[in-house]
Amino acid sequence: MSNAYDPHAAIATTASGVAAPLTTADGKPLARALARSQGRARRRAFLLVLPLLAFIVITFVVPIGQMLQRSFYNDGFSRNMPQISEWFAENPRGTDPDDAAWAALAADLMAAAEGRTIGVVGTRINYDVPGTRSLFTSTGRQVRSGIEPPYREALVEINEAWTSPRLWNAMREAARPFTTNFYLASMDRTRAEDGSIQKVAPQQQVYGMLFMRTFWLSALITALTFVLGFPIAHLLATLPMRKSNLLMILVLLPFWTSLLVRTTSWMVLLQQQGVINDILVWMGVIGGGQRLQMIYNQTGTIIAMTHILLPFMILPLYSVMRTINPSYVRAARSLGATSWTAFRRVYFPQTLPGLGAGALLVFILAVGYYITPALVGGSSGQLISNMIAMHMTDTLNWSMAAALAALLLAAVLVLYWVYDRMVGIDNLKLG
Repeated sequence: MSNAYDPHAAIATTASGVAAPLTTADGKPLARALARSQGRARRRAFLLVLPLLAFIVITFVVPIGQMLQRSFYNDGFSRNMPQISEWFAENPRGTDPDDAAWAALAADLMAAAEGRTIGVVGTRINYDVPGTRSLFTSTGRQVRSGIEPPYREALVEINEAWTSPRLWNAMREAARPFTTNFYLASMDRTRAEDGSIQKVAPQQQVYGMLFMRTFWLSALITALTFVLGFPIAHLLATLPMRKSNLLMILVLLPFWTSLLVRTTSWMVLLQQQGVINDILVWMGVIGGGQRLQMIYNQTGTIIAMTHILLPFMILPLYSVMRTINPSYVRAARSLGATSWTAFRRVYFPQTLPGLGAGALLVFILAVGYYITPALVGGSSGQLISNMIAMHMTDTLNWSMAAALAALLLAAVLVLYWVYDRMVGIDNLKLG
């Protein structure tokens, strides 16, 4: 029998046998009074979480939305070069620049140089044609005082690069503020002069390789943290509470140390003249001239990140193992199961919620890691996050960085969706 309250059942029978709605002490209908009270409770609860919700929206949702917008919207060229952008809009792709196009280009260059926005224009074109920023800035300095027709000959006299079809194609693409070119570049694709999408040259295919390396190393690190963390979590869950708490302090100790300090410590340990190589030489395992190269490569990235992310696998596993009744395994063994069978068929399946939570947490953290690969990874241990940081700080191509980040975010969301379909996100046990 259900104990849920039904407002429509709030009626009473009068002395004459006629049903009448129940009322409160002040004569108001009981159903309306209860609905009003529940509404006040919901509004009060919403006001309690409103500061946290506003904080998340302002510091998390809005910045991510702005960065995602940059991945497909960049008006640095169209806003500062309106006349040539209008000419591109009126003339189809493949049209050779005529006198009107050269006149519009000259007028926009003079206006941009006068308004000191020529660097913004050159930076935008430099994303697609490296080296053109200096072309725009040098031309802007020379045309600031004015330029006389014929404009084509005058601009070519300044620099013959103005006749390059690749440059004009890049300006045509940049004339549209909304573009998918940054996503194409993120997938090692480019848009040809005829508008078709083509693969870039093999020696220029960088982003696809970085994405594959990022996901491969993240999966490997997740597997290593499971192999190392499962026995530790089992030991913590089965030891008496006094000893378990002592070992838990050792597990949590890295959280009390700066990530930068832990990473630089691994640099001291792994370098060729470091502690590990010195011990191996002292033990006679390797010769003095055969020191191992364990840093500035993928090996250094794997070792350092496995150590740093290991607690994120141990803690969810421990939280689940602590709740498993040991009598289940004893019952299985009393029924004739071997230790391995009891572990495989009774104990391990009960740890899957913690394993799923730990694997998901470690993998997502590893995919976006930046500091550790930057310090110990070298050229072969860099991840896609390092390329995003390079575009943010060195090339200042924020649109490209936003496109790479958007693809990475989409990949993580797909992984999250696949996990939810296969295991169920409700089964996650984070502690």
